[in-house]
Amino acid sequence: MSVPEISPHELAERLRGPKEGRPVLVDVRTHSEHQLVALPGSVLIPLHELEERMDELEDAREGGREVVVYCHHGIRSLSGAALLQSLGFNARSLAGGIDLYAVTVDPTLPRY
Repeated sequence: MSVPEISPHELAERLRGPKEGRPVLVDVRTHSEHQLVALPGSVLIPLHELEERMDELEDAREGGREVVVYCHHGIRSLSGAALLQSLGFNARSLAGGIDLYAVTVDPTLPRY
């Protein structure tokens, strides 16, 4: 199964839209990475905790809301989005992760 991705620019555009149409952002990095930098409004669920904590995203699944999973460079988020898709979520991975988002969309975000 191929995991769909969303580009940083497309995500930025979606986040500027009406609140009800914005995706749910799930950060699958570690707690320490999340403390360094995170996309506003994102929920931190480290990848190794995602399956056991997916109930925290149940409203998104039931409402058919898009879930955008992100990590540092876009590798862990592919796994997270694939897992969520297999469980019935409308999930996509942020291509290039928060690092590419910082480079191409918001250079004020710290990079590490």
